Amino acid sequence: MDNKKFGQFILSLRKEKGWTQVELAEKLNVTDKAISKWERGVGFPDIKMIEPLAEVFGVSVLEIMRSEK
Repeated sequence: MDNKKFGQFILSLRKEKGWTQVELAEKLNVTDKAISKWERGVGFPDIKMIEPLAEVFGVSVLEIMRSEK
């Protein structure tokens, strides 16, 4: 997975929902700092977070992994 592409994808999904980083963090039980790292492409979520990310955004795990719809 490309970290910059992944970050942009997560950012765009979050903005589509109209959520702040804090709101997304609360839904996933992580910190807003973690969300910020993911979106800036300086970190990836733990593998256990891929499925919850897909669920919260209403996309498939494959879409999260590919960072595209």
